[in-house]
Amino acid sequence: MAAMVEWLPWFGSAVASAIFLWSMVQNHVPDTLRLYLATLAAKITAYINPYLEITISENRAERFQRSELFIAVEAYLSDACARGARRLKAELGKDSKNIQVSVDDHEGVTDDFSGAKLWWYASKQQSKANVISFYPGEDERRFYRVVFHKRHHDLVIDSYLPFILGEGRNVTVKNRQRCLFTNNANNSWSPYRAKKSVWSHIPFEHPATFDTLAMDPKQKEAIIDDLMAFQKSKEYYAKVGKAWKRGYLLYGPPGTGKSTMIAAMANFLDYDVYDLELTAIKNNTELRKLFIETTGKSIIVIEDIDCSLDLTGKRRKEKKAAGDKDSDDNDKAKLPMEPEKDDETKVTLSGLLNFIDGLWSACGGERIIIFTTNHKEKLDPALIRRGRMDKHIEMSYCRFESFKVLAKNYLDIVGHGLFSEIQKLLEETNMSPADVAENLMPMSKKKKRDPDVCLAGLIEVLKQAKEDAAAAKAKEEEEAKEAEAKNAKDKKEGEAKKDEGKDKIMEEANGDLKQGDE
Repeated sequence: MAAMVEWLPWFGSAVASAIFLWSMVQNHVPDTLRLYLATLAAKITAYINPYLEITISENRAERFQRSELFIAVEAYLSDACARGARRLKAELGKDSKNIQVSVDDHEGVTDDFSGAKLWWYASKQQSKANVISFYPGEDERRFYRVVFHKRHHDLVIDSYLPFILGEGRNVTVKNRQRCLFTNNANNSWSPYRAKKSVWSHIPFEHPATFDTLAMDPKQKEAIIDDLMAFQKSKEYYAKVGKAWKRGYLLYGPPGTGKSTMIAAMANFLDYDVYDLELTAIKNNTELRKLFIETTGKSIIVIEDIDCSLDLTGKRRKEKKAAGDKDSDDNDKAKLPMEPEKDDETKVTLSGLLNFIDGLWSACGGERIIIFTTNHKEKLDPALIRRGRMDKHIEMSYCRFESFKVLAKNYLDIVGHGLFSEIQKLLEETNMSPADVAENLMPMSKKKKRDPDVCLAGLIEVLKQAKEDAAAAKAKEEEEAKEAEAKNAKDKKEGEAKKDEGKDKIMEEANGDLKQGDE
């Protein structure tokens, strides 16, 4: 022990002298020789050292963009290996709903994969002092290094890194803050992006679930099974040669829960929602750009598709017929250099069809496209055929099974003496779930929802609706009878005038014959 203590000062002095001599040599050795010596030293080290090293930088070749592989490694190590680290850092990441705990800089963790041991190190390096940074964080370079034995080279490159990328993506999706997107009319520019942002977003926090959705349980279960089958069918879609997407058409009267159904789907699948406003899109090219900017695991929604644009075949034909009549005059009146007006959208039916299932629809995967409409019959058949809108879901009026869901949600009851009367009235009356729910929300003087009061009030509303519907039906029938009687009268008068005209013609003909005989 004493000998070691005596030896240590000598060793430290020798190392310090070697470092000093090397610094002096560097100042007098030509750059070419110094590069040769460094290369030779690297070769000798590689020959002696059996371990390899891969560096994964934070920034991509493009400025201001983070490497997707770096993000995946960070997420994977935080989820799978962070427990083995002594120093961690916690932060609320951008667009994240949870606190992210990750490996701190200059800290290392280990990982095992198929019998191979790997060492990960999180590092940070300052940029050169003469580099002036105009953006926060640009003056430092962060990276991960993974060290492994060279006999595992193929395993790491071919299997381990792709595994890290996939697992990291899954962790990122699980921890992200889901968002509700809408397309920007003016494509606002962000200083931290190299291009214009075509979507703006807010956190998606809609509370709707399938448990609270007022719908027939059998129909609800069928929809859930369909969504689960889609989510697990990536290989199947690739096998049959189809893009990994699915279309849903939600149709029915207003207030039947179409928007709530979309929110329940998004919460069930853990997807983002893109609310596409067609009237804010100028042309088909812009529509394609919007689609490219959407991510996987998302629902693209076009609500009230029949009102968004003039896309139905019947209306297009009428518009064309009306336009052909004045086309010659318009062509003559337009100046040769007069620019076309760009006030109205130029998205066409063919552009929308290509958006749904054309070549561009195969960009990315795991997307659901949903159309909603109050009038299914107004839509062009090509727009809603199977293959584009794969599943048509009718959102109908509130029936007893739907009412029981609402009663449980709003009143916390699963049974009541007035249920039988309500069931009978719901079978005889068309009332939307939204209207039924509104009558279950009144509060008494005690600031507590009284089931007896709410259900009695609902019964009165249903009876009144039934009477109004009967009165409207009677009025409609009366108007129909009056119209039928009027049509019959007009027809009879027309036939009488026709017979009168025939008689007059015969009289004139007979008069002409008599004059001829005379």
